Amino acid sequence: MVMCDTHTHLYLDAFNEDRHDAVSRAIEQGIEYMLLPNIDSSSVDGMLTLCDTFSTNCFPMMGLHPTSVKDNYLEELELAESWFDKKKFYAVGEIGIDLFWDKSHQREQEEAFRRQIELAKKLDLPIVIHSRNSFDEIFAIMDELYEPGLTGVFHCFTGNLKQAKKIIGWNFKLGIGGVVSFKNSGLDTVVSEVDLEHIILETDAPFLAPVPYRGKRNESAYIRIIAEKIAEIKSVDIATVARTTTGSARKLFNF
Repeated sequence: MVMCDTHTHLYLDAFNEDRHDAVSRAIEQGIEYMLLPNIDSSSVDGMLTLCDTFSTNCFPMMGLHPTSVKDNYLEELELAESWFDKKKFYAVGEIGIDLFWDKSHQREQEEAFRRQIELAKKLDLPIVIHSRNSFDEIFAIMDELYEPGLTGVFHCFTGNLKQAKKIIGWNFKLGIGGVVSFKNSGLDTVVSEVDLEHIILETDAPFLAPVPYRGKRNESAYIRIIAEKIAEIKSVDIATVARTTTGSARKLFNF
């Protein structure tokens, strides 16, 4: 039974003491594929080093995270874009808009999002969208720029069923992680109404660990817990969840 963690930051400092062990634990649990989204220029080296070390398991993305969009965002975008001429990446990500922490660079975040969508179209790569407190803004830009052939995932989806259906209408996937196990999150209700083919699994490690590890460091090995929860919600076996979501991830990211 093979599974995929489509969104994990295993290169961050939270894994400095046991990074290779964390990857090995995931592989032992059947999570053979891990996709690593970039944050900004400071995260590239660590991400690529891990992908080089585990070249058959870890696959890099390249993009500028919305919370790293500051006054120097044009320089950061140029650096991110330049990497596509140097190495193979499996998505443009993590990109989007985050209005939870700081709204002072909303205009710049929107411009960076637009520019990276256009880059993905040019490169024929999927996009990985971060949409914290920003569904309306994200949807407005997607309505403006979407065209057939653009693919991707709404990472860490925590929206409602109406929003899920709009995303599915673009043929985008819903990235479902540990929040689905949180009591009163409401995400279980959405998952119950969505066909499994529209879902891919993710941890967003080291963040948002599923129950019973909520509040502690997340890691890719916990994909199995998320898969078990989805299997429970959908009244199917975990093998069906693993097969369907991994197949969708492989098709989307082409690995």
